[in-house]
Amino acid sequence: MLFSDFKSKPYKEISTSLLWEYDLKNFDYQGMKLLVVQRVIERGRMDDFYAMLNLYGLEEVIKTLKKIKMLNKKDMNFVSVVFEIPFEELRCYREQQLTKSY
Repeated sequence: MLFSDFKSKPYKEISTSLLWEYDLKNFDYQGMKLLVVQRVIERGRMDDFYAMLNLYGLEEVIKTLKKIKMLNKKDMNFVSVVFEIPFEELRCYREQQLTKSY
């Protein structure tokens, strides 16, 4: 896995620019996990990925990724490949399948 060395990386915080609209002094990173993980996937830098993995742990990040309702195709493919999650386990994939027009 691309980020398998995350435990050896020094802990950094997630970029404040990813959560620009929130007051981060009182931000609940556990309660807003779904939003944080989605923002890191969509706009994060490598340091943000390492920070996310150090904050939540690999298992919890994977569980959260499976719950995200909306990701574009590029991000969905990235998540599937990097975190080794089959498309069928991603909610965003299933939602897209339901809304496809034929």
